[in-house]
Amino acid sequence: MGQTRAAITALGIHVPERVVTNADLEKIVDTNDEWIRTRTGIEQRHVVEPGTPTSVIGALAAADALRRRAIGADELDLIIVATVTPDMFFPATACLVQDRIKAKRAWGFDVSAACSGFVYALTTGAQFVESGRHRKVMVIGADVMTSILDYQDRATCVLFGDAAGAVILEPRDDGSGILDFAHEVDGSGACYLNMPGGGSLHPATRETVDARLHYIKQQGQHVFKYAVRKFADSSEQILLKNGFTGTDVDLFVAHQANIRIIEAAQHRMGLPDAKVIKNISRYGNTTAATIPLALKTALDERRLAPGNLLLLAAVGAGFTVGSALVRWSGVSWD
Repeated sequence: MGQTRAAITALGIHVPERVVTNADLEKIVDTNDEWIRTRTGIEQRHVVEPGTPTSVIGALAAADALRRRAIGADELDLIIVATVTPDMFFPATACLVQDRIKAKRAWGFDVSAACSGFVYALTTGAQFVESGRHRKVMVIGADVMTSILDYQDRATCVLFGDAAGAVILEPRDDGSGILDFAHEVDGSGACYLNMPGGGSLHPATRETVDARLHYIKQQGQHVFKYAVRKFADSSEQILLKNGFTGTDVDLFVAHQANIRIIEAAQHRMGLPDAKVIKNISRYGNTTAATIPLALKTALDERRLAPGNLLLLAAVGAGFTVGSALVRWSGVSWD
């Protein structure tokens, strides 16, 4: 019997039915399909119906994971929700999800790390499993990004979509599970990607609303350059630390922010297209949900098998950086 690790034993997804294409955005924003596709790789994104909060889509993804694992919500010990679009400042979205799915035994909390949120939450949940304190931890990445988009800002409103993904972590001693992780922050980059309004610095007032401070603000070039460098740096460092190279990686599961960022890291590690998941064209940037969605794409395309070595990587507002090495345990998927 080997070392006990936290392994992904189930995956659940919720993607809203409504699709907004680049052509649809052309009607409301001064942009065009070619501009969006060539700069981001995005062709469409899914959008919730008005008034749908993050807790709803997070709970639907959680329920999907529970169904695929064939267990009840009352078996969960802990729920961690990664999101930057909580239903409200408090209570935590994890509390609302816990109530929606009737996980009566579980406690929970939220993680705010923007696009790195799912990887941060995943490795946080893993600590509770590996310590032996919990046996079933639900990790959810969910964001309703369209709730904080400014459709007068054509540089940001075309980038994002809505979705949720959930995984269940359980102990395994068969060599599968989360092998290692590496996270960092660079708070000096906070000014380049943020939502200024609504917090203690700029509480909601008529003036903050008029100044449109309650929407995403981004200085794209700064974010792009940082992400290109850190995606590759973080990925290479965790591989080196664990005695691996790019040739050992079976699948690179990157945060889907921009196709050029993913491909820059891919080329630096020498990974062929067959080892890289790219689904940004269909979903856009769904923030904390992109990596679970990428895992779904890998399963749909039958590109994941038990024993595969996965490299997860993300860069987000903060700046936050997250990477993880995962030995895939295999999940039920139909």
